[in-house]
Amino acid sequence: MLSTVCRSANLTLNDDGAQLFAQALDEAACDRLETALAALPTSRPGVRIGEGRQLQPFLNDAGPVGAIATSVLGEQARPVRAILFDKTAERNWALGWHQDRTIVVEKRIDTDGYGPWTVKSGLIQVEPPFEIIERMVTLRIHLDAVDERNAPLRIVPGSHRLGRLPEAEIGRVVTSFGERLCLAERGDVWLYATSIVHGSLAADPPRRRRVLQIDFSADAAPGPLAWRGM
Repeated sequence: MLSTVCRSANLTLNDDGAQLFAQALDEAACDRLETALAALPTSRPGVRIGEGRQLQPFLNDAGPVGAIATSVLGEQARPVRAILFDKTAERNWALGWHQDRTIVVEKRIDTDGYGPWTVKSGLIQVEPPFEIIERMVTLRIHLDAVDERNAPLRIVPGSHRLGRLPEAEIGRVVTSFGERLCLAERGDVWLYATSIVHGSLAADPPRRRRVLQIDFSADAAPGPLAWRGM
């Protein structure tokens, strides 16, 4: 299986399913983002953010993160899920290969083609038809430098074109397509297709690695179902 360090020069969203936007946030913007996230709990591996008014300056179409999503999805792009991953020496986990498949909604309204349903951190999530996931993008905003040892995002380039994969098939896809490591500096943003196969290892040695992950969609939920949004 191939494992290669990612470079912005050789990965593109269209071809590989991921692309680096180096230094999308300057140091002042990183400081403001840290302040906006400071009130979130630090006792869980991934903190799902249910209300993001403090993040709007970053996520609207004039912000440094929202502008990237808008450049790909158009003016209808809206944030539909946000998670802060804060790895430390005490909370140092690994995440196996998987595809993201859910969107947070306002409330459960049973709808044809939508399900199963889950509740995480009090937020209601549903798996929509996978073609909606395939039209989405995810942005990862890095507040700490990530080298090969500090739990970089692992992606399987090209897997965003394979549709919804049965769990039993994911290992075969990783072996066939290989993996890449998405390294980052503080202020970098990685853009990837939400449907891509991805995962991460634990940091070795354990240290801090903060990533704010935002999913964007330009699709509206079929009424009366509604994305919770930010």
